Amino acid sequence: MSEAYQDLAWVDTHCHVDAPEFKDILPQIISGAVDKGVKAILIPTVQASDWRPAKNLANQYGDQIPGLVYTLGIHPLYINRAKESDIDTLKNQLEQSLDDPRFVGIGEIGLDYFVEGLDPQRQEFFFHKQLDLAQQFQLPVILHVRRSQDAILKALRKRTIPSGIAHAFNGSHQQAEQFIELGFKLGFGGAATYDRALQIRRLLQEMPLDCIVTETDSPDIPPAWLKEEGGKFNEPALLPRIATQLADIRGISDTAFSKAVWQNAMQALPRWSSLVTDNLNLQSAS
Repeated sequence: MSEAYQDLAWVDTHCHVDAPEFKDILPQIISGAVDKGVKAILIPTVQASDWRPAKNLANQYGDQIPGLVYTLGIHPLYINRAKESDIDTLKNQLEQSLDDPRFVGIGEIGLDYFVEGLDPQRQEFFFHKQLDLAQQFQLPVILHVRRSQDAILKALRKRTIPSGIAHAFNGSHQQAEQFIELGFKLGFGGAATYDRALQIRRLLQEMPLDCIVTETDSPDIPPAWLKEEGGKFNEPALLPRIATQLADIRGISDTAFSKAVWQNAMQALPRWSSLVTDNLNLQSAS
C-alpha cells in the first residue's frame, strides 16, 4: 500500500485521547498522529470528571494539532456514575465554554440498548436532558446509537438540533437516510476494515459521499490488521490507513475522500470549521 496518504489532511471525528490507556504516552500518541497527517481530532467526553481535563488537553496540544477540539457530554455507558445534578453542571460548563474556540458541541450522548444492565429510563433521562441543552444552545451533538437508532431518531424529531454525527453507525439503510434528512453525518472507522462487516460496507458504498465522516474511536474499535501487527490498541495515527481502506471500499481516490470527509466534518460542527479556517492553511478547510 502506498504511503502517499500521509501527505493528505485527515480528520478523526471521534477519538478518546483522554482515555486512561493514553495517559502515560499521550505526547507520543499526539506526535504519531501528526506524523501521519492527522490535522484535526475531536475528543468526545463521557462523564463530568472528564470535562475540564479534555478542555485542558485540547488547548495544551493545540499547537501540534491545530484542529484539536472537544465536546462535553454524558455517555450512556456512564450513567451509573452520573448524578442528575450533572445536567445543571453541564449547562454551566456549556455557557463557560462558548468562548473557547476548541469547544464544538455536546457529546458523546445517546442510548445503548446492547449492553446489559443499563437502566433504559435512566439512559433516556440523561439523553433527553442533554438534547434539550443542545436545542437551547443550538449546538451539534455527537451521538452514540448502538441498537437504539429508532429511539434516537424519535427524540431528534421532537427538537430542533442543528447538526451532528451518528458515531460508529451500523443501522439500516432507511435509518441512515433518516439521520441524513435531519442534518447528521455518519461516522465510519475500523469496523469497516473487517471483511465480515457487510452491512457497514454497504452503507459506506451507498450513502451520499457528503454524509460520511472518518473516525477511530481510539482506543476502541481497532482495525482488522492491528492485532496481526502487534498493536496494543487503536490510536489516531491509524486513522489515515483506516480511511484509505474506506476510500477503497467506496471506490474513490484517497485525495477525493480526504477532502470530502474533512468538509463533511466541518459542516457537521461549524465551530470546528471556524477554528481550522483560522489556524490551518489548507485547501480542504476552505
